[in-house]
Amino acid sequence: MSPTASRHATATRPPLRSVLSLYLGLAAGSLVALGCAGSSGPAGAAASTTAPRPDPRVGLRAGPMNTAAQAAWNMRLVSNTPPSKDFIGSTNSDLAFKGKYVIQGNYNGFQVWDLSDPAKPALVTAYLCPASQSDVSVYQNLLFVSAEGTSSRLDCGTQGIRDTVSDERIRGIRIFDISDIAHPKYVANVQTCRGSHTHTVVPDPNDTSVVYIYISGSAGVRSPSELPGCSRLAPDKDPNSSLFRVEVIRVPLAHPEQAAIVGYARIFEGLVAPPRHGEAPEDIAAAKRFADSARAAGAFTANVNGMEFVLPPQFIRPLLDSVVRARGGSGAATAADSAALREALPRIIARFVDQDAPQNGPRPGPNQCHDITVYPALGLAGGACGGYGLLLDIRDPVNPRRIDAVADSNFSYWHSATFNNDGTKILFSDEWGGGGLPKCRATDRPEWGADAIFSLAGNAMVFQSYYKLPAPQTQFENCVAHNGSLIPVPGRDIMVQGWYQGGVSVFDWTDPKHPREIAFFDRGPVDSTRLESAGSWSAYWYNGYIYSSEIARGLDVLELTPNPLLTQNEIDAAKQARLDYLNVQQQPKYVWPATYTVARAYLDQLARSQGLAPARIAEARAALARAETASGAPAREALGRLAAELNAEAASSSDGTRVRALTAVMEELASGR
Repeated sequence: MSPTASRHATATRPPLRSVLSLYLGLAAGSLVALGCAGSSGPAGAAASTTAPRPDPRVGLRAGPMNTAAQAAWNMRLVSNTPPSKDFIGSTNSDLAFKGKYVIQGNYNGFQVWDLSDPAKPALVTAYLCPASQSDVSVYQNLLFVSAEGTSSRLDCGTQGIRDTVSDERIRGIRIFDISDIAHPKYVANVQTCRGSHTHTVVPDPNDTSVVYIYISGSAGVRSPSELPGCSRLAPDKDPNSSLFRVEVIRVPLAHPEQAAIVGYARIFEGLVAPPRHGEAPEDIAAAKRFADSARAAGAFTANVNGMEFVLPPQFIRPLLDSVVRARGGSGAATAADSAALREALPRIIARFVDQDAPQNGPRPGPNQCHDITVYPALGLAGGACGGYGLLLDIRDPVNPRRIDAVADSNFSYWHSATFNNDGTKILFSDEWGGGGLPKCRATDRPEWGADAIFSLAGNAMVFQSYYKLPAPQTQFENCVAHNGSLIPVPGRDIMVQGWYQGGVSVFDWTDPKHPREIAFFDRGPVDSTRLESAGSWSAYWYNGYIYSSEIARGLDVLELTPNPLLTQNEIDAAKQARLDYLNVQQQPKYVWPATYTVARAYLDQLARSQGLAPARIAEARAALARAETASGAPAREALGRLAAELNAEAASSSDGTRVRALTAVMEELASGR
């Protein structure tokens, strides 16, 4: 429990997002669009040690695609590639990387882009296969794609499914063979009771012939008539409940068609519902105004935890059908049917809210994770699980074990997790508002919809601080902490993160108590008169560039530019930690080669931190330059002597860890290895 865990607690029941997700997996952000007028402003800023003021992100001109004004600091937009024709207007989701390709998920399927020229990504294939939300991962020659929504079809058809129970529905994982990446082959699927909102690839440390997948499914439980064995009863009523578990799928790499569920991780046992903060007062008032207007026009509304929501047709339609069937009728619902449903709605919503509550005792905690990030090199995982952040032991991948849990009333919805490279810290993001609402306004609290940073002390997570995008956004920009990854600068913890229409933010959290933004890129809102979904779903570093999946505008490629906060040597050193593939939720451990570039990066950091005297830094730079240009033993011997002297000085340095890292690189260079 963090030090702030009881600071703003008001509501312990799940938000409407959780309520409706039990039935359809809908996010609260899709229910209500709130907003007010925007403005325009400057579009750029020069590199510096302090962020530009006034912040150029504030008041950017609105517009679709690249007609919106842009603002950048310490980074630049290399290219923007719009979606292909079948994907225009459909939400772009997560990214996975393999070799020179990036695979971009989309609610209509996925697209594969060739990144050989980052300035001109080339479309390799656009695979039309609708699903919500089509999160993607790769492993060797296989591609895994999540499917959660009720309209996704096994045959990849675009006509959807209206029946409550259907043998044509897919909710789980699709598996594709991408040996020929231009022609993916759909080879298998694994059905799950709640579908797959996200998933995580987990290698087996003892068996390279298989891989495991952890399924995070937040939708309602399927009918056992559609998938036998599914149960929406609470565990105290049914020990085989489909709630409060994570499905573990085993995939034989040589025979992916044999993929199957082999375990159910019950990692939530003993957790009780944590305290949560309420909604912002202006949101409560605006939601009521919107609901009053919608109700007057015939819409259905519901009050959950003091906030009124307009219920979407996808939620209402099957309920009306049930009313018609209950009176023995058929066809369209009548006015009397609608009146009956309105009268029953409070009880129906209350039942959804309370369906997993025990008859006695406290309300249980989360019954599913939103996202799990595994760090196989350390045998650990971070579970972002609605109301909690979990630390898991995954050394036995079939049986992950919870070793710590933290809650914080400042957090609304624990969304994703990121470890730092040496595994001494973990960061969790909070998707307050479900990703569809503007939660970066000037009036929003900086610790709500933010990142929470924890240090790892043994098996315990210890709260350190929050990081939130520092530039206020308009009420026409959906904005909250979302997906990001490490940027592998040796000696520092630097992360890039997408904030939806808040843009892309790069920040340093080496000092976990004082995270600091060091670069950004942003566009104005899509529309200046209403809230439209857009922005960076994911912003990930991969082999030298930042790739951002822009929900509405396609694929952005960004590049860091040298500046006093991040030098060219540091950027070049990050580019030397190369990967063959990347699933960010399967976090790699970065290892840097012993090169002159890496050594110079450490020297730049020691100059910035004043960890060595200026004369010593100048001496080291000169020694590196001589050794790099000379081929003889004398230069290497001089480099080795200097490394030994610096190593002896490390104990008295204010930045001794970095001095020792520098000398280790210098010693390896001196040895000629």
